[in-house]
Amino acid sequence: MTAVAHPAATHAAPSHDPFPVKGVDHLAFLVGNARQAAHYYSTAFGMTLVAYRGPEQGYRDYAEYVLTSGSARFVLRGAVHAAAPGADHHARHGDGVTDIALEVPDVDAAYAYAVEHGATGLQAPVDHTDTNGTIRVAAIAAYGDTRHTLIDRSAYHGPFEPGFVAAHPIVDRSAAIAAGSPKRFFQAVDHVVGNVELGKMDEWVEFYHRVMGFTNMAEFIGDDIATDYSALMSKVVANGTRKVKFPLNEPAIARKKSQIDEYLEFYGGPGAQHIALATNDILATVDAMRAAGVEFLATPDSYYDDPELRARIGHVRVPIEELKARRILVDRDEDGYLLQIFTKPVQDRPTVFFELIERHGSLGFGKGNFKALFEAIEREQETRGNL
Repeated sequence: MTAVAHPAATHAAPSHDPFPVKGVDHLAFLVGNARQAAHYYSTAFGMTLVAYRGPEQGYRDYAEYVLTSGSARFVLRGAVHAAAPGADHHARHGDGVTDIALEVPDVDAAYAYAVEHGATGLQAPVDHTDTNGTIRVAAIAAYGDTRHTLIDRSAYHGPFEPGFVAAHPIVDRSAAIAAGSPKRFFQAVDHVVGNVELGKMDEWVEFYHRVMGFTNMAEFIGDDIATDYSALMSKVVANGTRKVKFPLNEPAIARKKSQIDEYLEFYGGPGAQHIALATNDILATVDAMRAAGVEFLATPDSYYDDPELRARIGHVRVPIEELKARRILVDRDEDGYLLQIFTKPVQDRPTVFFELIERHGSLGFGKGNFKALFEAIEREQETRGNL
């Protein structure tokens, strides 16, 4: 079998969007030490600390740091005592994404539609208000312990949400920017990948169809998404504007343990596997992040020296030799091409990692790179004794 990728797939987009989404509002991470995580993402990912909330503001359970880069927003939450809600979540899962929050124009309508179509409601619509205005929020359950908070912040003008105070950046990057480092390492969240158990991928694809009106954007099965040792299956769902894209992976039967199996084992169940961050200059971003200590997966020279790759890719904005020097992958489809690279896991457990992606017309996910990517991940799995 070979992979199948197509923009319109099996579910035609409805003429009326029943669940309009403006975009990903933020990604909330539960971490063991939010202060140190905030420093890491400021230093290594070039993000800017913009808001904080914690015991000093009367919130006794968590310290929360909000960091941004372009439209991408991370909320890093750490429990400040053992009995805090969610402390047991971190014990089970380690650092990870707990909430993929979506900005919607009408929280009540979105929540009602989702629950009516089978979603589990976690928080009915409610207002949160302070002197900066009001946000309206609700929440529904997704795979594993992940949730989708639904947010309308059109009537709010504070640094993030009620209770948060503006915070000074942790790292002053003015000197690095003056020396040529990019002002922002990345500009937006491109997509968020979820890993689910064997046999559950289609259930969650159908969940997003039914509950949010998402449609299939791509499907990957068979030889193009397998190596000699491991395999997985993947389908991509997206909202009507394609601003929100959720690839969903499940393991497939193979000779050895796949990256999905490893994730499920060490995360303790389904969850967000990696976050793809859109950049408009992947070379400068990789150089800056590598200099700040971020480790990327290594791709062998043979990938870049393959004449078939060079023939298939054609002309791209930088010479292949420049991509080879940085171990950046390249792929082309009928719409254009993309450049991408993947970090190693960014915490002790081999779970969450990041992708940097620079798109030039391509709407794909680097299908031509899957085999090289999975082989690189397998090399890392082998060093951990988990292959």
